[in-house]
Amino acid sequence: MATSPHTNLHSVTAFYPTHTKPLPIFTVKIPHFKSKHQFQIISNNKKFKRVSFPITNSAFTDSGVPNNESNDNIIKFFDYFQDLVAFIRQVFPGGSWWNLSDGQEAENPTAKPITVWIALSRMWNLIGRDKWIVLVAVASLIVAAVSEITMPRILAEAVFSAQREEAMVFHKSSRFLVLLCVTSGIFSGLRSGCFSIANIVLDVYFFDTEAVGGLTSRLTADCQRLSNVIGNDINMILRNSLQGAGAFINLLTLSWPLTLSALLICSFLSIIVSVYGQYQKRASVLTQECNAHANNVAQETLCMMRTVRVYGTEEKELGRYKIWLEKLAFIRIRESMAYGLWNMSFITLYRSTQVMAVLLGGMSIMIGQVSPEQLTKYVLYCEWLIYATWRMVDNLSSLLQSIGATEKVFQLIDLLPSNQFLSEGVKLQRLMGHVQFVNISFHYPSRPTVPILNHVCLTIEANEVVAIVGLSGSGKSTFVNLLLRLYEPSDGQIYIDGFPLTDLDIRWLREKIGFVGQEPQLLQMDIKSNIMYGCPKDVKNEDIEWAAKQAYVHEFILSLPCGYETLVDDDLLSGGQKQRIAIARAILRDPAILLLDEATSALDSESEHYVKGVLHALRNDCKTKRTVIVIAHRLSTIKAVDRIVVIDDGRIIEVGNHAELLHKGRLYAKLVKRQTESLT
Repeated sequence: MATSPHTNLHSVTAFYPTHTKPLPIFTVKIPHFKSKHQFQIISNNKKFKRVSFPITNSAFTDSGVPNNESNDNIIKFFDYFQDLVAFIRQVFPGGSWWNLSDGQEAENPTAKPITVWIALSRMWNLIGRDKWIVLVAVASLIVAAVSEITMPRILAEAVFSAQREEAMVFHKSSRFLVLLCVTSGIFSGLRSGCFSIANIVLDVYFFDTEAVGGLTSRLTADCQRLSNVIGNDINMILRNSLQGAGAFINLLTLSWPLTLSALLICSFLSIIVSVYGQYQKRASVLTQECNAHANNVAQETLCMMRTVRVYGTEEKELGRYKIWLEKLAFIRIRESMAYGLWNMSFITLYRSTQVMAVLLGGMSIMIGQVSPEQLTKYVLYCEWLIYATWRMVDNLSSLLQSIGATEKVFQLIDLLPSNQFLSEGVKLQRLMGHVQFVNISFHYPSRPTVPILNHVCLTIEANEVVAIVGLSGSGKSTFVNLLLRLYEPSDGQIYIDGFPLTDLDIRWLREKIGFVGQEPQLLQMDIKSNIMYGCPKDVKNEDIEWAAKQAYVHEFILSLPCGYETLVDDDLLSGGQKQRIAIARAILRDPAILLLDEATSALDSESEHYVKGVLHALRNDCKTKRTVIVIAHRLSTIKAVDRIVVIDDGRIIEVGNHAELLHKGRLYAKLVKRQTESLT
């Protein structure tokens, strides 16, 4: 505390006790006094300037100097006061409490946000040949809306003509009203039916054109939500827009001063709608993202449940899941509060139109500007205008939320690979299986500076069995990925039977290639269906059993309670058994080229012995001969192949058969020696 020598004041500065360096909160200037007074608090926080606060004698000593206890109380009070003011500023509309962002960067910050018109134009293109259905629906909508908007005028005329005992006018108005009701009902039904058909077509089209595969539940929900845009949102927005416009025109013909009052209220309503709609769109985008992350965590945890249990990470995984649920709740609370404010604003404005109709309408009747019949029509059309605006806004809000969901959907559609399926390529009369890799270089798109293959040249003759071996990460599996066109070479060209790989029809080519990966993927269906999966030709039970025998899995399948009809379950099959079923699936296709990417890695010694027999048959049996490329980790399974290609650091360093490479004593010989020693 400091005392000013020139004034009768004491200066007290309060500091945050938690800071290592003094950080002043505020300065209190206090005069010498012994009675109730006001002292000034000059805050060092820019949010506050000056605050006056009443104090009593008990907070000070006899000399007028504040004691330590009063200083602590003042600090506590202003901490509470500052928190209260900050909270009020945050929760007030426009404050930071309403900010939906949690400080994280968007998943794709470079992507442009999609606008309503862009989304609608793209959806229109997706409808394709069924655009005529939507056009019929729009035409029916116009007829139904015009019929409905004429009803209040005819209804008022019928009521007041009966009051004036004008029987002819009453009967004419009544007949016209019945006709309008029938017309509105017929065309409303036609409108709803056509929009529903368009909805079904769009929904199916989205899922049929989905080519990225493995999309999560977020995409499913987004596509379903997007499919409702034309079937519901556009339908109701167009209908209410037409009815609102019709009501406004009728209001103008009745009394333009009264119409201006209604238009003023609708203008306020439109401003509120614009703000609320944009808020809803942003909330929808963040909701979809949070749902996606939560579902990904749940799916990953359920798929790895054994690992989670073994390592005791249940609480950790639950915490990961709860993070996204809490963020979702954070958004939902603010969405609900925003809807409450919007609903309160609408009810207030709606009731205001009724008050204005009574006050202004009554005054207009008294001065003779409008008749009671005109005022009745005005009240009916005014309610119609307000409710049409409200319903249109409600559907517009739903539309904006759906547009928020479309951003992810259209981003995925735009990222779809590929020119591989855009046009049909060459389909050879017969695929012999001659493969050439000419000066091939490759790097993954995500790692452009890390080369995987460097100017590799390799020729594989038709019906030749070739093994590719090397250290982990040397680029062995890349040969298979490039041959299947899962990736494109960075440089060089691949030829099959003398034709560039890029010129061949991709679907036809993959029908001629059999593939077995290191981690076999079996579907939740019976074993027979798993073996038949993807087979391009009609097969008989004898063919399925023959393929199973070739993969040495037939006896095991027969030992199961339901044989080939047994449903596949993760607990039912071991890794080696899954691998042999996958080999049977590849053999059943009768491919010209068979790719085995470390397909023996999960086999036990007995199964490995059987697979050696498969490779031996593929090499020597004329009925089963085909081009085989084996990516091998277990070198004991490839002793009988025609050639062994050794890869190191993306380059071919050795080529020969098993005996030749052992004699050279280089990398292959070292790998064989290392594996032999590990088994002894």
